[in-house]
Amino acid sequence: MNINKIAIIGGGTAGWLAANHLGKALCKRPGLSITLIESPDIPPIGVGEGTVPDIKKTLASFGISETDFIRQCDVTFKQSIKFVNWMDKDTHGKGNFYHHLFDVPSREDSEVLTAHWLAQNSDAAFAEQVSSQQHACEQGKAPKGITTPEYQGELAYAYHLNAAKFAHLLADNAQTKYGVKHHLTHVSQVNLADDGSIRSLVTSEDDDLEFDFYIDCSGFESLLISKAMNVPFIDVSDKLLVNTALVVQVPTDEDTDIPPYTLATAHKAGWIWDIALPTRRGVGFVYSNNHMTDEEAETKLDYYLGGKNPKLVYKKLPMKIGYREKFWHKNCVALGLAQGFLEPLEATSILLTDFSASFLANRFPVKKSELAVLEQRFNYAMGYAWERVIDFIKLHYCLSDRHDSHFWNENRDPSTIPNSLQEKLKLWESFVPIADDFFSQFEVFYLENFLLVLYGMKFKTKPLAPLPEVKESALVRLQQREDVNNYLLNKLPKHRELLDKINRYGLQSV
Repeated sequence: MNINKIAIIGGGTAGWLAANHLGKALCKRPGLSITLIESPDIPPIGVGEGTVPDIKKTLASFGISETDFIRQCDVTFKQSIKFVNWMDKDTHGKGNFYHHLFDVPSREDSEVLTAHWLAQNSDAAFAEQVSSQQHACEQGKAPKGITTPEYQGELAYAYHLNAAKFAHLLADNAQTKYGVKHHLTHVSQVNLADDGSIRSLVTSEDDDLEFDFYIDCSGFESLLISKAMNVPFIDVSDKLLVNTALVVQVPTDEDTDIPPYTLATAHKAGWIWDIALPTRRGVGFVYSNNHMTDEEAETKLDYYLGGKNPKLVYKKLPMKIGYREKFWHKNCVALGLAQGFLEPLEATSILLTDFSASFLANRFPVKKSELAVLEQRFNYAMGYAWERVIDFIKLHYCLSDRHDSHFWNENRDPSTIPNSLQEKLKLWESFVPIADDFFSQFEVFYLENFLLVLYGMKFKTKPLAPLPEVKESALVRLQQREDVNNYLLNKLPKHRELLDKINRYGLQSV
């Protein structure tokens, strides 16, 4: 009763990330085969264009050249998310902003600099004090130079990318390196066995295809885990209030500057993402249709883009906010949007997909007798991860002191804030967050992420008068920070300049 035949249902980023993770981990198992079944009739959503730094490790592990990736997927570098107008404009000024940076100090430096920043009670940006990256971002600098080897940098970074082209790159890699089979057909029926597991898939050509294990990457449709196996959905729209997005691609000139960060601009019922690729911007107006009409959303997106442009076509995406009660059921695991969806903030969709696929591949069942114990393990870990991501996303909303709409007021209502987050915030009113507050490897977002958002949004922790030696150490570190700032600003090229050089010359192979 070995598990030899694996089917992945659905392509796109989720399906092909799964194919590469499983292919890499399992390619040496004798007799094992992986088949990805993709419908030719369903186009990918194509708006998952932001990543987090962990994706570098993933791509390198697949043996994908960073130069090829950048050239083939319209890639730009992402060093931060710049949050604009998430705080009250009357108190903090119109256009107030903070950065959630990727390049963070050591834990020791962070502890000293955070204590010093709190004790000073100044208006200086927290991110500016603990990292040199905010200066680099605001100056439009790249995180590395043309002579820096692939997947390495002077500063930490992730990517913006063309999601459709990224899926094609992953597909080619999975098929070429790991022998993954690609079958273009539509799954018209899912047959279950007597025990509720999946027995076979019927295609539009009436083929009855049997596999031992199934990966559901069919997106919001959740063809296997939801429609066939009836695994319930946990709705969290009472905590995360946005539920709709208007998305559009805006052409840009090839000689314009490219921001090295995602721009996330708040409005009265949500926020707007703005992601710059070499020749276009991906823009998404995210909102709650319980707090803003669709017509008002279109009008506000028009205004953000500089006026109504008949050449731009807005695509409306309803968002079902929540996740599956179980991610692994019997002989089926859901990944990507089939697992669930929270919202685009902090690029959590690709992050959770990559995290889940890697976790699955690292301990994949050999025999059917192992399914039950691995199912329990997977569901526990992924459930914990999803709950912590909800906490982190909600943090951005409940800390805001905006009071210009019912949307922002409701986000501060304790009934919309998870108890686990309320407990942490209560603790952090008296104590500066430390690593021990994040005790699981499945947190997904860790101490540094929380510090940058907490204090970027002016969260009040009772300051402790630092010891003289701590103050002295902080001042030394701040002087070192200034020296590093000057060094990087002189050394690092402008963002577009580096991309042009990579496309012309390529990066050094590791």
